[in-house]
Amino acid sequence: MYQEERLLAILQFLKANKRISVEQICSLFQVSRDTARRDIVKLEEEKAIVRTRGGAILPTSNHAIKNYSSRLKMVSEEKHVIGQKAASLIYPHDRVILDASTTVQACAEHLGHIDCTIITNSINQAEVLSSKSKVNIQLLGGKLHKEHRFLYGASVLEKLTEYHVDKAFIGVVGISEKGLTIAHEEDGGVKRKMMQQADQVIVLADHTKLGITDFYRFAGLEDIDLLITDKTPPKPFRELLSKYNVELLTPDEDIEGDD
Repeated sequence: MYQEERLLAILQFLKANKRISVEQICSLFQVSRDTARRDIVKLEEEKAIVRTRGGAILPTSNHAIKNYSSRLKMVSEEKHVIGQKAASLIYPHDRVILDASTTVQACAEHLGHIDCTIITNSINQAEVLSSKSKVNIQLLGGKLHKEHRFLYGASVLEKLTEYHVDKAFIGVVGISEKGLTIAHEEDGGVKRKMMQQADQVIVLADHTKLGITDFYRFAGLEDIDLLITDKTPPKPFRELLSKYNVELLTPDEDIEGDD
């Protein structure tokens, strides 16, 4: 097992058990104490854990979600490769919903000049897509969340009931055994309705979102068909996806089975 995979597995263990010792790392992953300590140091440097005497615990996870403009400035290479892979799944004549997350905006940015219809509640994505000559854009009207740049409210939910689409691309703050979660209830309500109107629900989430549970749960794992992420998750998370018949797609691989 590579260190990167082991670090993800350690975080998964911490999310389930709250703490981990050097001895447990050695036993779980068949590594030396020196290797276990290096793993803890690496996770501490990434601010993913808090070191304790003989092990590690998770830091306090409550944090403010940066506004949309700030999050756009921080869009990572991981989000770009996820967006590129997601865009490759949109075909001519598809009818598609894109939500208002920055990862899904990366999908919009990589979309080619193909004849398709995009429905979105994101004013930023509508602007991005306006440069795609063949894309038909349906912008959902409603109340504007100024900080996070999405439209929401009763009029958005009512309008969504009128559409039936081939695919919905949904971003999350967290995806775990507790389902799909987001920071804002208003956003979550719209995402839930978007998913209900689609034949195929595709979640876009980089590896830092896996195993995370945020404030508002808007859907369960049983409600999604495909997860696109930037690297293969640890085995326990893959088994969780398999339990709910969620297919997994990473940028350098085809859709994966259960093995």
